[in-house]
Amino acid sequence: QVQLVESGGGLVQPGGSLRLSCAASGFTLDYYAIGWFRQAPGKEREGVSCISSSDGSTYYADSVKGRFTISRDNAKNTVYLQMNSLKPEDTAVYYCATDSLGCRGGAYDYWGQGTQVTVSS
Repeated sequence: QVQLVESGGGLVQPGGSLRLSCAASGFTLDYYAIGWFRQAPGKEREGVSCISSSDGSTYYADSVKGRFTISRDNAKNTVYLQMNSLKPEDTAVYYCATDSLGCRGGAYDYWGQGTQVTVSS
């Protein structure tokens, strides 16, 4: 069975950090770009970050640049999102997705179920 599973979410105070993981099973991530998305209550889903499979290029939404870092470990079949200096507006369900057409390719072959991130005092 093909699966993507996000983990690492939780409750953190403003200014804190979390590291999200996106682990694949049933296939390997080597040939896919991986994007992170988030959706907050009452808001549309937005792209947060992406890492390519070909050259390792990374992309970030303006709202998270300088605070979030995406990386991949193909040996572990896992992609990470390091989230620092978290703000209340980062509160959302975070999803990862594969894209066989590359970052911003629009294929979005597989999605995880999401992990909740809550930034609050």
